[in-house]
Amino acid sequence: MKKFSGLVERLGRFLDNIAALCVTLTMAVVVVNILLRALFNQPLLGTIEYVNILTAVTIGFALAYCAFCNGQIAVDFVMEKLPARTQAVSEIITGILSLGFWGLAASYMFDYSYDMLASGLVSSTAQIPMYPVSYLITFGLLALCLVLLQRISVSVGKAWKLI
Repeated sequence: MKKFSGLVERLGRFLDNIAALCVTLTMAVVVVNILLRALFNQPLLGTIEYVNILTAVTIGFALAYCAFCNGQIAVDFVMEKLPARTQAVSEIITGILSLGFWGLAASYMFDYSYDMLASGLVSSTAQIPMYPVSYLITFGLLALCLVLLQRISVSVGKAWKLI
């Protein structure tokens, strides 16, 4: 169990580091575009596309580590008032529902990525193929599913101890 949790944390942290790099690259693209426009009157073509792609990858890769660290908005103040057994059961149910939702999202995203590959979809200005970006987001969603699976197993362990 600890090995799986450690693996999930390392994967989430790795993806989060890539997301941080994407934020840095986004800032660099914007600054380069401003400098090229101001100094040479020649903007970087496709800036909006580069920024959109980097932002999408940032969000997709940051999800797993954010969930691992409990970085999302949660309603803890209500749950703390409930008995421990009810809390554990509620965590299991919400974990399973979340895993189902994000698993379906990843599945649909995978299918959509394949459709992009098959159709040869590219961005309008820079002509960047869009399927790799979509597959990266799918990978981020699958990492989020691993985090949710890890959280469900922790909640089941908590509930088991309370029986």
